[in-house]
Amino acid sequence: MFIGLMSGTSVDAVDGVLVDFPPAAPPRVLAYASREFDAVLREQMLALNRAGENELHRAALAANALADLYAGVVSDLLATAGVEATAVRAIGAHGQTVRHQPAAGYTLQLNAPARLAETTGIAVVADLRSRDVAAGGQGAPLACGLHQAVFGGADPVVVLNLGGMANITVLPGRGPGKVIGFDTGPANALLDLWCQRHTGAAYDAGGAFAAQGQVDAALLAHFVASTPWLAVPPPKSTGRDDFHAEWLDKRLAEFTARRGAEMAPADVQATLVAFTACTVADAIGAHAPGTTAIYVGGGGAANPVLMDALRQALQPLPVEPTDALGVPAQQVEALAFAWLAHAHVEGLAGNLPDVTGARGPRVLGALYPA
Repeated sequence: MFIGLMSGTSVDAVDGVLVDFPPAAPPRVLAYASREFDAVLREQMLALNRAGENELHRAALAANALADLYAGVVSDLLATAGVEATAVRAIGAHGQTVRHQPAAGYTLQLNAPARLAETTGIAVVADLRSRDVAAGGQGAPLACGLHQAVFGGADPVVVLNLGGMANITVLPGRGPGKVIGFDTGPANALLDLWCQRHTGAAYDAGGAFAAQGQVDAALLAHFVASTPWLAVPPPKSTGRDDFHAEWLDKRLAEFTARRGAEMAPADVQATLVAFTACTVADAIGAHAPGTTAIYVGGGGAANPVLMDALRQALQPLPVEPTDALGVPAQQVEALAFAWLAHAHVEGLAGNLPDVTGARGPRVLGALYPA
């Protein structure tokens, strides 16, 4: 058995799964648990996405706090499944991304894996992205191998993850072609940011804030036209280094100056939803023209307004949560990091070079023994 822990760029919660990997069979999730970030740790993590005073000290303390949060999720998983820590071979712990600069040769996920191993008594596989970056890759997305193993079938489909950022895995089915995957742009990161600024809520529960507004076609066009990254061919990845408060504020200021009037906050939220939907649809249209269905994982799958926007942008293709394929949407990313921990322990490559752009397959991560 293995545990996978995922805390994504939305910085909303840690999702964890306890997974069995039977020989010659799909992985089987035995337990799921989730714990939310408290407001203080969430703000500390978001602040560490920007340069600031005494960064190294603040980052170390935040990493320790994250490891303690991870340990709480591990405890919940073991209690739910009724198993002992000694029955788990390793934990795959993603850490919290605070910088992602593959073009500069690095990606940084805050974590304290030695502390997590010491607290739980379970070996930890961490730092799962940096080897791919060292091999010339993007270090992301890394869930594509899991998507291929679990969701691959006869028909060509796309698996869409809606976390802080959006990314797709294109599975060719039995037809010609290779598995490809890449980030398509922002998802929950900008939606959460704008919602918190104007409502005080950490995220737009049920898409209620966006539902109050109307999509502004001119603002949507400005978002697209002013973001040359969208036209960069894969392999590519992104994060809060590219899409952040300053990115949004600059474009809103440009648009307001042109129009001569500020937009209603709910209209901006609705337009940000449309921005995610149209960038996903454009990416699928360009790189998965033969796909038959889109299956959605990640927190964004629980936002009905975003899901409706995707269905409209991608019609007539069906757009459904990964639940339809037997894996609940909120568990997919954590399952991927259990899968990566399993691959590390077995000495298997965890990356797909056609996805990340790395020079070849690599065993990912570093092991911290129990």
